[in-house]
Amino acid sequence: MQNKLIIVIGAYGSGKSEYSINLAKEYQLAGEKVSLVDMDVVNPYFRSRDVREKFEKEGITVIAPEGEFKHADLPMLSPRIMGEVENIESTVILDVGGDPAGCRTLARYVANAKKRGYEMHLVINTKRPFTSVKDEIISMLNMLEGSSNLRVSELVCNTNLMEFTDKEVVENGIKIVQEVAEEKNLKFEKYLVLFKFETVVPDGLLNKERKVLKYFLNKPWEIQDKVYHSGI
Repeated sequence: MQNKLIIVIGAYGSGKSEYSINLAKEYQLAGEKVSLVDMDVVNPYFRSRDVREKFEKEGITVIAPEGEFKHADLPMLSPRIMGEVENIESTVILDVGGDPAGCRTLARYVANAKKRGYEMHLVINTKRPFTSVKDEIISMLNMLEGSSNLRVSELVCNTNLMEFTDKEVVENGIKIVQEVAEEKNLKFEKYLVLFKFETVVPDGLLNKERKVLKYFLNKPWEIQDKVYHSGI
């Protein structure tokens, strides 16, 4: 079976980068060759590029700005991305910025993505602004699809409230995402839980599968070598 091309999108604070990183690790542990591509030109923090050195030691290719631009808040895309989109020898995961400007970066890869075949996962945290109810989520989904010229194939619930996350918070999020899935006729099978809430939020809520995420990304104040470019 041909290796997958998985495009991950989501609004700011949705957890899409953590999901992308954990997804890459999941496929690698299953014995697959994996490439993780950082296409997030919107959010200068919590980017998948932060795990480059660790993952490449483990055999996962990470495509992202390098050197002094590793943490720069610049709209930079590696010329290697097209090769990865076309690379059917690997499972390829694209971590894409979560607003229309971010999704427009996909434009140059649309033809090749459609030719290869792709999945596009929309990660949703219903405890974030603009994705708290069904109509807001559908509005954002339509906007991101229009900007990318690609179609969402799967919804992923990552509803959390930081240290206040509990079963009720996650279950309510699942209910809202389920409403979206039914209206848009989209696949929705799993919800995400950070590992430290594994004992608080059980598996099988509302007949969905729980995916436990390991925390890989640093907070902005934990990054010592961040480069700031003023006036850009």
